[in-house]
Amino acid sequence: QVQLVESGGGLVQAGGSLRLSCAASGRTSSSYVMGWFRQAPGKEREFVAAFTWSSRYYADSVKGRFTIFRDNAKNTVYLQMNSLKPEDTGVYYCAADGQYDSDYTTWDYWGQGTQVTVSS
Repeated sequence: QVQLVESGGGLVQAGGSLRLSCAASGRTSSSYVMGWFRQAPGKEREFVAAFTWSSRYYADSVKGRFTIFRDNAKNTVYLQMNSLKPEDTGVYYCAADGQYDSDYTTWDYWGQGTQVTVSS
């Protein structure tokens, strides 16, 4: 089992920045692929970014604005979000799985989510 706890969400104006954190714990949690997904009201959960030991993956809508990175010593993955837009609003979820896939239904472990609201 892997436990994931997100933090760092909040309310920010368009053009601002936020950094989300996801602390992972549990057996062999350091070997998992880590990812971020988001879900806006009335919409399906969508892929945002993922970190594997060899690559980083981003949704087209966030490329150049968001950065995913990992602190191995703290077993924490971060999502640095810059130049935020109102359409970035949603609940952001941290996820872990044995391999990368942009389809959220394939991921095994999930955090509780953190709300990000970007005002115009």
